[in-house]
Amino acid sequence: MEQVLQTFLTFLKSEYRYSENTVAAYRNDLNQFFDFLMHGRAERLNSWAEVTPEIVDEYVYDLQHRKKPYAPSSIARKVAAVKSFFNYLHARSMVAHNPTEDIDSPKVEKRLPKTLAAKEIGELLQAPNRGDTPKHLRDAALLNMLYATGMRVSEVVFLQMDDVDLERKLLRVKVREGESLSREVPLDKEMHQILHKYLEDGRPYLLKNPTETALFLNHRGQQLTRQGLWLIIKSYAREAELTSEVTPHTLRHSFAAHKLDSGSDLEEVQRLLGHANISTTQIYTQLEEASEKV
Repeated sequence: MEQVLQTFLTFLKSEYRYSENTVAAYRNDLNQFFDFLMHGRAERLNSWAEVTPEIVDEYVYDLQHRKKPYAPSSIARKVAAVKSFFNYLHARSMVAHNPTEDIDSPKVEKRLPKTLAAKEIGELLQAPNRGDTPKHLRDAALLNMLYATGMRVSEVVFLQMDDVDLERKLLRVKVREGESLSREVPLDKEMHQILHKYLEDGRPYLLKNPTETALFLNHRGQQLTRQGLWLIIKSYAREAELTSEVTPHTLRHSFAAHKLDSGSDLEEVQRLLGHANISTTQIYTQLEEASEKV
């Protein structure tokens, strides 16, 4: 049974191209389900084909009624992982019946994305401009890029020099490092100027190794990390005296909400954000509706 689990995890990585973090989350959730089957019940199972809807219901009940029960969102994620696994088994005729077919996940209240007001965005983007060192030029490019393009934090830190096309005012964006599939993200005039300034007067002074190809470098001349970018944003949020919590995703959410508010259509914002499904992008229309009710 454990070998079948591993085969499924390998499938997620190779076929769906899930990140290491996503595969690790599936592994943890499915191992917990497997542990329940082996040790949480009076009768142990010998194959996945022996799992019934009643057993899956027992598992969900166990998650909900522990001394420290899981939050509905956590239970919903764990149930979704089990469902995906059995969909995989059933599609390959490894089980005759899918025991999760009629299992309902706990209802999870969807939280609207947190965004910054235009004034707060302006204050944050101005914070690095109080200095003109290579670090300040890098940070100005980083913050402006996150807001001007809506890119994910991983996409920004994975950018390489050959992903930048200043002549065409475009970036080639990959979701994960080393991937071949990418999307093109346009640079507006201001972002183009800020990035050009960083490449001319910032990056050359941060560079330690001439063979380094990462676009954004840390003080050691190496590719900036996700954690490093988070710390940079938090530092400037404090400097700008913002009371709202600011993360890289806050800037991504703000980009999407402000784009829609300024008249961009949903399909365009979906393409810029790199969402596979437009339903993911549609949540930003709820922000518009909520603001109209105020």
